[in-house]
Amino acid sequence: MFKTIAIAVIVIVAGILVFAATRPDAFHVERSTDIKAAPEKIFALINDFHQWDAWTPYNKDPAMKKTFSGNASGVGAVSAWEGNSDVGQGSIAITETSPPAKIVLDLHMIKPFEARNVVVFTLNAAGGSTTVTWGMDGKQNFLVKIMGLFFSMDNMVGKDFEVGLARLKSVAEK
Repeated sequence: MFKTIAIAVIVIVAGILVFAATRPDAFHVERSTDIKAAPEKIFALINDFHQWDAWTPYNKDPAMKKTFSGNASGVGAVSAWEGNSDVGQGSIAITETSPPAKIVLDLHMIKPFEARNVVVFTLNAAGGSTTVTWGMDGKQNFLVKIMGLFFSMDNMVGKDFEVGLARLKSVAEK
């Protein structure tokens, strides 16, 4: 009886590992919203990390320590943080801008796990509003692929993006 259960557990675990190995090596998360504001106004709120407190969904630790370095805004601006398990530790740097249409950032997570992702904000004006798209691309190592079988990166990060975009909309439309 014990031998049968042990074999069944080994087969299930092996199946999970083999299935995880077939998962994609990269992920993409993206959300968009329409904001009734000029792209220049929205761009300024994203292109300056000092403005992020007004709209970011990632201020989940009131005691979080933040530092700013490099340029005040735009390419070369860097924001770093260290906080509780809800926010971890990491930094984000603006690596490319095309005012007022695009901002590219390098996100480096240190805790709770090491990761490097590319974050892109695109702003497309249409009539009296601007469509803002917040996207993130990253690589998935084997451990992340296994975790992805049980937790959806799109759902977890996507919900944060939705909250952040709703806050950005509220701030920009004032």
